Amino acid sequence: MTQDRVEAVERALAILGAFDAAQPRRTLAELAAATGLYKSTILRLAGSLEHCGYLLRQEDGAWRLGPALGRLGTVYRSGFDLADAIRPELARLVEATRETASFYVRDGDTRVCLYRQNSPQAARHHLDEGAQLPLTAGASARILMAFTAPQDAPEDAASAAVRAQGHSVSLGERDPLVAAVSVPVFDGAGRFRGALAVSGLAARFDAPARDRALVLLHAATARLKPALG
Repeated sequence: MTQDRVEAVERALAILGAFDAAQPRRTLAELAAATGLYKSTILRLAGSLEHCGYLLRQEDGAWRLGPALGRLGTVYRSGFDLADAIRPELARLVEATRETASFYVRDGDTRVCLYRQNSPQAARHHLDEGAQLPLTAGASARILMAFTAPQDAPEDAASAAVRAQGHSVSLGERDPLVAAVSVPVFDGAGRFRGALAVSGLAARFDAPARDRALVLLHAATARLKPALG
């Protein structure tokens, strides 16, 4: 990790990182509890973040994320230029499996849920677009690890096995209640673009359901290959 770091920037980013889908708004006390920062520090940093559009302060004093982050999210996704092709396939997968379908890309040592469509069922594996997850567990994580390893990296037996079978299955690795199956996505030039996955509650998304989802995932990647150029 680089040693060229600025503590104030990291504190500001910690404030932004305290927001998520479950907590889209935070009071000053909640931000202090979530970040471990003094309230006076949060107020100074939040003032700058508000000035630049990264935070908005509501009438009751609580904070929520600002429009600048939405713009950056759009720019981030547009850099991959995949949405028009990926989203219809996610919809097809959800319609056929009634489970959650998602598309991941690698970002350094993490995986990012770039696009997703959640299951219509009340009990489901819920994902948020933009969620950043570790590469240490999960079917899509193993796909990303297997197909993005540097050319000069030592051969990894687990990644070699994933490449040989063309898919990966995870059972309760990141969440003990969730199972998932994932496949690699390539474009028409043979370039790896990301990991397509279907995930659901393990009690319902059992082996036969995962096998059916795998067939659908391979069909989706076959359609995506020419669609992605």
